[in-house]
Amino acid sequence: MGCRHGTGSHGDCIENVPIFSGLSCGERREILEIASSRSYEKGEMIYRAGDEGGTLFVFHAGRVKIFRLNANGKEQVLRLVGPGEFIGELSLLSSLPLTDNAQALEATTMCILQGERLKQLMAKYPSIAFKVMEELSRRLEKAENRIEEISLSSVDARIARALLELSEGGDEIVLPMTKGDLASQLGMTQETLSRKLAALQEEGTIKLKGHRRIIIRDRQALEEIGPGS
Repeated sequence: MGCRHGTGSHGDCIENVPIFSGLSCGERREILEIASSRSYEKGEMIYRAGDEGGTLFVFHAGRVKIFRLNANGKEQVLRLVGPGEFIGELSLLSSLPLTDNAQALEATTMCILQGERLKQLMAKYPSIAFKVMEELSRRLEKAENRIEEISLSSVDARIARALLELSEGGDEIVLPMTKGDLASQLGMTQETLSRKLAALQEEGTIKLKGHRRIIIRDRQALEEIGPGS
């Protein structure tokens, strides 16, 4: 059973985060003592590259885009973050400024934990530190796989694998981001993505419905284009 915190979404935020799942109710109350709630509007920046770190952002509701900008101002989407996930953890382990940007894609609510006090609790409860490390390891593996995919896979294969992954075994996809952001994450221009999706529709492999809905009509064809997905 969950702990009764009596703090609404503030308590729910801690309750639903995997890195705190192994803590007792009393231990979670200690976490709540160093946490505060904050809401962000769609399009609002949570932080920017170069900002001072030392804060852990834990998501209760909404979605946030993590991205970087190159010297020419071109955006590279790294990942999307949603409920139960967290960002800002690298700044807990380093005194360097933040290196990426975080922007709300929709109305977002999160718990903000004070870094120095959280590090004290991580020393007190090593399970928190281990779970943060596990999550960092998973993210590193995903990043390495993404770099390998962009370097070695064709544009068609990247798109096919992305569609299969986003479908989660079903036939309908509602894109969790704009096509521009998806293209950035896949290492291509939006024009290339749109052209390739249109070609897949013409071939009868998918059907595009509006700006973000995609119906998969021939899953086997996608699997042949992007094997290993």
